[in-house]
Amino acid sequence: MELVLVRHPQPEVAPGICYGRSDVAASPSAIAAVSQGLREAGLPGDLPVFASPLRRCAELSAQLGAPVTFDARLAEMDFGAWEMQTWDAIPRAEVDAWSADLLHYRPGGGESVLDVARRVAAFFDALRQADHPRALLVCHAGSMRLLAALHAGGSIEEAALRAASEAHRIDYGGIIVLKD
Repeated sequence: MELVLVRHPQPEVAPGICYGRSDVAASPSAIAAVSQGLREAGLPGDLPVFASPLRRCAELSAQLGAPVTFDARLAEMDFGAWEMQTWDAIPRAEVDAWSADLLHYRPGGGESVLDVARRVAAFFDALRQADHPRALLVCHAGSMRLLAALHAGGSIEEAALRAASEAHRIDYGGIIVLKD
């Protein structure tokens, strides 16, 4: 199987804000730019398209001219009470507690990395069972890192820890291709 993972365009949110599951939109110009780049790359072509239902992904997916299957398992991590707060406003002790237990700590009372890994793994397993030779996924940096870690193998716990602890930088509109 080959998966083409696309990160959503930059959302309209101020720098330094913690957002994950918050349903923030991307600007129309950012959506148009990423959509144009994907079309120039020949995407989605005949690939089935799966996307997070959050607006920053859904609005891009709608521009691709292909049927889209929205799946909440691809949504970004829920940071609970941290959502839409500045990172500076989040108590340092809470951030430190998360750093000390990346797998199990629930930032802001939301989801743990392991919670997110389990739902992303459930999507990944279902996609494999559907036997698609190729697919395009429009999702979030967290989902993309987890999919890449799951693709690399090991247990869900190992993949979640790799995804959460390795240095990462996925540009808005960035593409990662995973091949079996």
